Amino acid sequence: MLELNNIVKDYISGDTRVTALKGINLRFRDSEFVSILGQSGCGKTTMLNIIGGLDQYTSGDLKINGRSTKKFKDRDWDAYRNNSIGFVFQSYNLIPHQTVLANVELALTLSGVSKSERRKRAIEALEKVGLKEQIHKKPNQMSGGQMQRVAIARALVNDPDILLADEPTGALDTETSVQIMEILKEIAKDRLIIMVTHNPELAEQYSTRIIRLLDGQITDDTDAYSEEQMKADIQEKEQKLSDAQTGKKKKKAKTSMSFFTALSLSMNNLMTKKTRTLLTAFAGSIGIIGIALILSISNGIQDYIDRVQRDTLSSYPVQLQSQTMDISSMIEMMAGSDKDSVDHDKDKVYSNMIMSEMMNTMISDVKNNNLKSFKKYIDDNKDEISTYASDIRYSYNVDINIYDTDTSDGVTQLNPSTIMNTIYGTNTSQGSMSAMYTNADVWNQLPGNQDLLDSQYDMVAGRWPQQYNEVVLVVDENNEIDDYTLYSLGFKDPDEVTAMYKRMMTGETYDTEETEYTYDEILDKKFQMILPTDYYRYNAEKDIWEDMREDETYMKNVVDNGTQIQVCGIIRQKEDAVNTAIRSGVGYTKELMQYLMQGVNDSEVAKAQLADETTDIFTGIPFDNDKDTPITMDDVNAYVATLSEQEQAQMQAYMSQMTEEQILQQFSQSLKAQTTEATFEGNKEKLGITNEDNPSEIDLYAASFEAKEKLEDIISDYNKKATDEGRDEDVINYTDYVGIMMSSVSTIITAISAVLIAFVAISLVVSSIMIGIITYISVLERTKEIGILRSIGASKKDVSRVFNAETLIEGFVSGALGIVITLILCIPANRIIENVTTIAGVAKLPVAGAVILVIISMVLTLIAGFVPAKMAAKKDPVVALRTE
Repeated sequence: MLELNNIVKDYISGDTRVTALKGINLRFRDSEFVSILGQSGCGKTTMLNIIGGLDQYTSGDLKINGRSTKKFKDRDWDAYRNNSIGFVFQSYNLIPHQTVLANVELALTLSGVSKSERRKRAIEALEKVGLKEQIHKKPNQMSGGQMQRVAIARALVNDPDILLADEPTGALDTETSVQIMEILKEIAKDRLIIMVTHNPELAEQYSTRIIRLLDGQITDDTDAYSEEQMKADIQEKEQKLSDAQTGKKKKKAKTSMSFFTALSLSMNNLMTKKTRTLLTAFAGSIGIIGIALILSISNGIQDYIDRVQRDTLSSYPVQLQSQTMDISSMIEMMAGSDKDSVDHDKDKVYSNMIMSEMMNTMISDVKNNNLKSFKKYIDDNKDEISTYASDIRYSYNVDINIYDTDTSDGVTQLNPSTIMNTIYGTNTSQGSMSAMYTNADVWNQLPGNQDLLDSQYDMVAGRWPQQYNEVVLVVDENNEIDDYTLYSLGFKDPDEVTAMYKRMMTGETYDTEETEYTYDEILDKKFQMILPTDYYRYNAEKDIWEDMREDETYMKNVVDNGTQIQVCGIIRQKEDAVNTAIRSGVGYTKELMQYLMQGVNDSEVAKAQLADETTDIFTGIPFDNDKDTPITMDDVNAYVATLSEQEQAQMQAYMSQMTEEQILQQFSQSLKAQTTEATFEGNKEKLGITNEDNPSEIDLYAASFEAKEKLEDIISDYNKKATDEGRDEDVINYTDYVGIMMSSVSTIITAISAVLIAFVAISLVVSSIMIGIITYISVLERTKEIGILRSIGASKKDVSRVFNAETLIEGFVSGALGIVITLILCIPANRIIENVTTIAGVAKLPVAGAVILVIISMVLTLIAGFVPAKMAAKKDPVVALRTE
């Protein structure tokens, strides 16, 4: 039941108040066809809009089933329009970018009807008006009569209580008008239809009741509905509902448009303006492209820097040696950067005492490190240190003695290399080249981090070592090995070096041929390794251990029975590797060093020295023998015992003719001269006696410059703890070669990228503002759509959501387009950068960065479109529907 009690509607136009309705009192039955007639401007449409909840009355009351609407809120009016009202307009008011089916379904989406049910009911409604076969057409593909029937189907699809028709035949020809009126007459059998029309003939023919208005007042009502009749009908209706528990389904109290519906509406609208949408998206993407390109290049450069850092740090670890000095102070001293400013008169030349200061620094700054204690600290904190260290390498004072397997012409030592000694002798001071090469070791321990190895090397043949006696040969990125390494490994005859030197010293030239080797030839290469203790043999007569290096037969036997070392793989430095753990030569595993140490410790000579810490086993002389200490007969007898049997017999005969005092006097000078410069620790080092807990050097390979700083902090924490506990002798000094040579430039790159992005972000903001303006234009273009949505029950929030969805789509398309264009631009950018810098693949956009940029684009455009969307939501639906 619908009731209008003294409804007044005023409009304010500037300072003028216009009264459109002047106290309208009307009551409508549940089922009747009511036509409202009157001249233009009499208030017919205004009354219709107030009944439909599109417009609000100034005073009076509109009652729905006896319920006053004076306290209705926006959501109540929205629910009322969606569930109880169906609108049919003169100009059809269909959404042009939606299909016929979508136009009809729209009201159901606000009611929360499922997709399948929504489609079913929409098709049924279209079938009632004879348009079942037209569901996929757009409104502009249909005639006026067909569009009006679509509007009627939309009005009926939600099964409303009241159908409001505003001049439904005003834009139709006579024949089509009759068809529409027949449909409305049929609908009026079970619901209330209120129609505004200028055509009294149609009203007389089809209406059951005609109301005439003039100047905002009712002048005639052909079938007035009295208050008594209305009350009686209400009682009867309530009784029927109470008895049968039947009736129309209960209407929803609240309507809401889903976000996906809003997206669908916006997407369809944008697709009708593809060119403008793409141009807008492209303009919006310019800022994204700029930021994405900067991000791509800075990300690529950062990756390159990280690779340089990792590769550099793999070659220059934080180094802790058993004896160390402050290298950085020496470099500063040589560069003069630590020299205080001195005020000299400029009339003379003055000396700068660098050499003396540097030598004093070298002597005074040499410090011993207790690496045994620090290794225990590393083992106790391994989890934390491993977080920052890509590898921890321990070195020991044990020589790896490598010989050629072919001993037919004598033994040939390959490592430690003696190549340069054949030219300069053992005195390395004779030439700068000798000084440079004498200590060059082509046998190097591989990092224990396989991931690091895989990042720096390609396995070109064979495999990585799996046994302690397996090694790999390292070649550079051009598959080349320097000739020094080839001579040191026996691939080339070391005697060539001597011949070459002699020729050059006489002014002659010596041409060497370039050699090449197949992978199989290299993988067939074997070496013989002996222990440092294998050089010594026990002399039972003298009770000493003798160095047998000069005994060719002995050495041939030792080498032949040594441990065989096999080349199992060939690794090549990757082209993009800036630095590598090993430049060239042979790479062995830590297991080989462990095998060496174990073999040394198990040898007889090592056990003999360890069993007697007071005597030099190589001379038989006590380590602390002092030549100023008087000798005794025991010393004489000990000396005689070292002689041969024949010499002993002669000495005994000679001594028998002398007194004890004469004997001591006779032997005092010769025996006092038998002292030794050796020490117990020196002999241990000579024999290579050590254990894994006592390294001579610890190399900490940091994963990055930041990780290196963390490792230095860990060392500082260890030193602080040692100092606090009074263990100053355990304080560790270390050498940081990378810190001396270079510092991280990633901070600079980050700062530059941030500044560039800040500048480019301005264009992104401008693009977003432009999208906001485009959205505002879209609001103006879609004003009538706003009125249509409000007429079927869409709330202000729903309307705002539609335009927010549109800006969100624009933002997504802008961001996605920007990313795609950036990826395309990265191709030529990479080629240009590679040609200029030889660094390949610098410009590469990270996936996470691309996703974030798209999200940023969507957020910014959403913010930019927020105001226009709010403006759209606040539009008066009545005014919006009148917009053309």
